[in-house]
Amino acid sequence: MRAARGITSRAHPLWLAYILHRISGLGLALFLPLHFWVLALAMTDPARLDGFLTLTEAGVVKLAEFGLVFLLAVHMFGGLRIMALEWLPWSPSQKSLAAGATAASFLIACLFFLKAV
Repeated sequence: MRAARGITSRAHPLWLAYILHRISGLGLALFLPLHFWVLALAMTDPARLDGFLTLTEAGVVKLAEFGLVFLLAVHMFGGLRIMALEWLPWSPSQKSLAAGATAASFLIACLFFLKAV
């Protein structure tokens, strides 16, 4: 398989951005059934929902929420990077944009975590 646009190594930052985008998409897809189940509890069994919501005050759950927000932000910025690759002319600054997107994602997740704690 031929490398696209001169990317010849899997250690290349854009390859790592691609992998991070894929992993974040899988993580979000795995989270969705749990999210829908909790939403269904709101309609079918409000008492169980209240019990579940008290569980969300635990520190481990807040840490998991940090991870979820990080995955969401990484996936969003990764998608924007992919759209930029498709619609804008190629430039060597793509590595910087990918690193900036990851840093922005981490900043958003940290701000959410600090507010949650």
